[in-house]
Amino acid sequence: MTRYQIPGMSCGHCKAAVERAVASVDPTAEVSVDLRERHADVASDAAPARMIEAFKSEGYEAVVAP
Repeated sequence: MTRYQIPGMSCGHCKAAVERAVASVDPTAEVSVDLRERHADVASDAAPARMIEAFKSEGYEAVVAP
């Protein structure tokens, strides 16, 4: 499981966009989005760099949480 900090998330539309981004990289990935804490936990074998690029394509900056 990788946690991504996505500070630009704030609403249900944002959550859907992040879920769509994850599915575009790995359709079988499991994703849990926490809007209050502005992070997403993703269970996937895909490289974090690919996920971050997918988030960017949806308009969200993201980093792997420490």
